[in-house]
Amino acid sequence: MCAARGPWRATVPSAVLDGIQTRYEVIGEGPPLLMYAPGGFDATIEKWSTQGVYARVRFLEHLPKKYRCVVFDRRECGQSGGRIEAVTWAHYAKQGKALLEHLRIDRAHLMGGCMGVSCVMAFAVAYPQATRSMLLWWPVGGAKYRIKAHERFSQHLAFVRASGLQAVADLKDPKPFNADPKGGPWASVLRHDKAFAAEFPKTKNYERTVEQMCRNLFDRDTSPGAEPEALLKLDIPALVIPGKDESHATSAARYLEECLPKSQYWDVLPEAQTEASAPARLEKFLLDVDREAAR
Repeated sequence: MCAARGPWRATVPSAVLDGIQTRYEVIGEGPPLLMYAPGGFDATIEKWSTQGVYARVRFLEHLPKKYRCVVFDRRECGQSGGRIEAVTWAHYAKQGKALLEHLRIDRAHLMGGCMGVSCVMAFAVAYPQATRSMLLWWPVGGAKYRIKAHERFSQHLAFVRASGLQAVADLKDPKPFNADPKGGPWASVLRHDKAFAAEFPKTKNYERTVEQMCRNLFDRDTSPGAEPEALLKLDIPALVIPGKDESHATSAARYLEECLPKSQYWDVLPEAQTEASAPARLEKFLLDVDREAAR
């Protein structure tokens, strides 16, 4: 079940990673920076330029001037494909690692925005030797975030029980899971992959899979992605940038500061995180990491 490519800027390449079509782009030159997009269950390349704070700080206008930025649609998002399974953070980490291997990159700086932060933490725990540093922008987390996530999964399953899987597959231009729970976690793949949509209603144990996926991803009231015992063992520099809303509780950012031994915390409120200040702060951190590694 593979997805077709979609246009962004010029031609955007794709690669089959662990059996899943992945849409990606490499922008700029310099040390590699793998970027897990914001956007929840709609984590696409475009979100770095169009969504909320990211549109304001314009990372993709600045970071590619000094770094080789690897951006991609996360699995089950945008024009990337997917697979019906009880997805964990480790699955997202595996996709990013496979993309680096496809590009023949042994080590990279990692950046995550929003839910992408959790992917970065899972990556660093699974592949510390491939992780040069971590930029953790607006970690998701907090009690309200977990509650809303569980409600979204419950609403999807209620629709499935009332209408069946065929009704999910038959939704006309289904919105991403973030925007409309009816389409479920595979809504984006259903929208653009006809073969996937044709097989979808035949899925066995679908409800159990979705329930387990929810528990896998949203199991705590702070930032998910990796166990604190594993984070405490990481010898990887990290810069934590806090959000402050119902999906990005400041407490989640402080939790990562506490759990990551080599963390720095940019103690600046979101309204002061601007195009003038944010890219420069991230670039300084990355430059310091690279200089330290060169000693």
